[in-house]
Amino acid sequence: MQIAILLYDNFTALDAIGPFQTLSALPDSEVVFVAEEAGPVLDDTRTLSFVATKELRDVTRPDIVVVPGGPAPALDNEAVLGWLRSVDSATTWTTSVCTGSLILAAAGLLNGRRATSHWLALEQIKQFGVEPTGQRVVFDGKYVTAAGVSAGIDMGLTLLGKIAGDECAQARQLLIEYDPQPPYDAGSPQKAPASVVEMVRGQGAV
Repeated sequence: MQIAILLYDNFTALDAIGPFQTLSALPDSEVVFVAEEAGPVLDDTRTLSFVATKELRDVTRPDIVVVPGGPAPALDNEAVLGWLRSVDSATTWTTSVCTGSLILAAAGLLNGRRATSHWLALEQIKQFGVEPTGQRVVFDGKYVTAAGVSAGIDMGLTLLGKIAGDECAQARQLLIEYDPQPPYDAGSPQKAPASVVEMVRGQGAV
């Protein structure tokens, strides 16, 4: 089973590494980081890079595709959108994290489907004919979308459980000691203080 994690300039690192840490536990799987060109790809902090070991043209039939988000997702990159349309015809699961769902939507893959994204992007995804939902992980057929950033870990574990069974997913959760106990209860706009929500909205970037 080949799992292809898409990289593009200005992606969000945790969007990619969360699913990597969880889905890499699939038995007999190969995880590849893929980009337009092989080599280092800078994340949205401009200080961290992941290495793409494969180019888009080299990965033609992945079983699972993971599309991370970022503050400026590749919505008009026809090389990326065309690749997604092409490989989606053969994938078992096509997934995204955060604003990665906007990329899937821009490729026309989520038209008429339910999907989630970062809470700041839920209105934007409507423009692509997608029904937005604030759920943390959404399954619609073979399409799996996760909400903002950290939700990629939940998505990966949920998908791992569906493919390899609950025990495998639970073992992975235990191994990575994913036992969230955040110091603040401000992880969603419904829970965060109104002043904090407005501050984040004012920043204008996911």
